[in-house]
Amino acid sequence: MHDTTVLLIELGAVILGLGLVGRFAGRIGMSPIPLYLLGGLAFGHGGFFPLNASEGFIEVGAEIGVLLLLLLLGLEYTAAELVTSLKTQYPSGIVDFVLNAVPGALAGLLLGWGPAGVLALAGVTWISSSGVIAKVLTDLGRLGNRETPVILGILVMEDLSMAVYLPLLTALLAGVGVAGGSVTLLVALGTVGAVLYVALRHGRVISRAVSSDTPEMLLLVVLGLTLLVAGIAQKLQVSAAVGAFLVGIALSGETAENARALLTPLRDLFAAVFFVFFGLSTSPSEIPPVLFPALLLALATIVTKIVTGWYAARRAGISRRGRLRAGGALVARGEFSIVIAGLAVSAEPRIGPLATAYVLLLVIAGPLAARWTDPAVGALRGLLLRRRARAAGSGEGTSTDTSDDVQPLKR
Repeated sequence: MHDTTVLLIELGAVILGLGLVGRFAGRIGMSPIPLYLLGGLAFGHGGFFPLNASEGFIEVGAEIGVLLLLLLLGLEYTAAELVTSLKTQYPSGIVDFVLNAVPGALAGLLLGWGPAGVLALAGVTWISSSGVIAKVLTDLGRLGNRETPVILGILVMEDLSMAVYLPLLTALLAGVGVAGGSVTLLVALGTVGAVLYVALRHGRVISRAVSSDTPEMLLLVVLGLTLLVAGIAQKLQVSAAVGAFLVGIALSGETAENARALLTPLRDLFAAVFFVFFGLSTSPSEIPPVLFPALLLALATIVTKIVTGWYAARRAGISRRGRLRAGGALVARGEFSIVIAGLAVSAEPRIGPLATAYVLLLVIAGPLAARWTDPAVGALRGLLLRRRARAAGSGEGTSTDTSDDVQPLKR
């Protein structure tokens, strides 16, 4: 009874604390993710208020949070949208992978990590935060901008790539070797292909079978199906997260919309628990030694993400200012980076503190980059042009591209 009492008190304090910091983050217009991570650091071993009784419960909640993050992500896309993105955005996706995964991989090698740690850190620096970016675009009123479909196309490519990346990382972490990893990758590719085919051909049938007029029944069926498929995927070493993502893709239409409305509050709760748990697993004393490498990595990947957005927007025929806005919007890292680090921390414990510091830096810098990349570059360009004009002894102004690319999207 005493343990149960302590458990309830600890859980109540954690959830109430999450609500308060989330409200505070909303008031100041920032993502709550860094505050959740800091809360986890405060409640973890070596923090100010270490949790003991509720740590196991929070760990299970964190695993559910990862699955719900991926399930809701899958519900955002239809199979047709994913196929279209693959056909039109794959060059930008390749550039995104090369420019942003390579710095993480090189950093892992320089730190002397093994293959699993190197691959995990490459994923941490590669994947942008869909949740943070979507919120930033909404807050800045850019959903109708011409560069926004380009940004969303990059995010879709990254999300779909996780269906291949996560099984490969899981295989390396399990130590199954090259042969076993190849089999796991083939199984993952086959599973993704089969799900996309079934969703394209029979998505309505699946959605009707899952659909229910009673919200309670729909919630139970979708959540139960997600956990079941995730467990089977984990058993096959394909990754539970990918299983949840594929369940989301298989559902479409009104069923997907109703499921999204029902599951979003659960997703937000358990995702917050996940970020707290990741912070719990990291000792605050481990953060200061990795701050400098995390800062260097953050600065390098801010530049590479801006270049990625510039390239993708240029392919779409968008002007200079729109290209800068696209690049700045892609800077933020968040949930996926923490998910990847959380998977790898058992094999490479040093990735936990580094990923925590890295995400803290970029989840704060991301909204700032989205807002100020274009004005900052414009101001710098204007300063250089004025200096060049003075050096040439010319008083004539030089025209610059001031088009803002803000147009309603054609539907």
